[in-house]
Amino acid sequence: MRKDIHNTCEKYFIYKVDKSRVSPYNLYTPLPIPTSLWIDISMDFILGLLRSKGGRDSIFVVVDRFSKMTHFIPCYKSDDASHVANLFFRNVVRLYGFVRTIFLDKDTKFLGYFWRSLWSRLGTKLLFSTTCHPQMNRQAEVVNRTLDQLLICFLKKSLRDWEDWIPHIEFAYNRVFNFTTSYSSFELAYGFNPLPPLDLFPLPILPNCVNNEGLSKAQFVQRLHDKARIAHEKERRKVCKKCQQREQGRDLLRVHLRKDRFPHLRKSKFLPRGDDPFKL
Repeated sequence: MRKDIHNTCEKYFIYKVDKSRVSPYNLYTPLPIPTSLWIDISMDFILGLLRSKGGRDSIFVVVDRFSKMTHFIPCYKSDDASHVANLFFRNVVRLYGFVRTIFLDKDTKFLGYFWRSLWSRLGTKLLFSTTCHPQMNRQAEVVNRTLDQLLICFLKKSLRDWEDWIPHIEFAYNRVFNFTTSYSSFELAYGFNPLPPLDLFPLPILPNCVNNEGLSKAQFVQRLHDKARIAHEKERRKVCKKCQQREQGRDLLRVHLRKDRFPHLRKSKFLPRGDDPFKL
């Protein structure tokens, strides 16, 4: 099924328009590889959305750097550090406990006395990205771009219904196969994938069907963690190798639509960011 989906997406340009890619980054120095679940995290915000039916206009994104599991938390752009901390405690700390490091950008919410003193007392280290370089927090930026692309695909009629789609998108994102870890986020966190709607349909009972699972859940999860660490290191070496290669010429060109040049085509974050294809 994965091969059929890939061929379909390659065939129709509508998928390439809604799911555009950014230019590849140059060589980079990655963050240390995390060693356990929900110990090292990244967080960021998606701002400037249309007000939903509930009045919210932003999304608070929290990413576990080990399993790539994410939580998309609707919020308000006007939320200060105390409100953000309250959201974090209710949606993350409640489920996973406290974290060791938090990687985030230099937002005014995160530079205030309340935010710094709170995490200093709890023993959590804050790692800030360099000003005007959001790609340093690439883990959260990739998740933000993926969430934007999914919302663009789903919200074709009513753009104000985005908050209703957040739980479904979060479940789909955490269950999908991740090329970096070779597993889904649910598999790395819990050792199994929750049932999607398709698996609820009854299947025919096959004769001589035996479950040969011989390992305990703890051993299985430990094996997943070991493979995830190897996959992280393999992905880092592959990215560094690709950055050293020269980009080959292509037959088709994609044009990025800037907000100041095409305001009527970029009036919403849910509209495509570019137009294509154009032959060179």
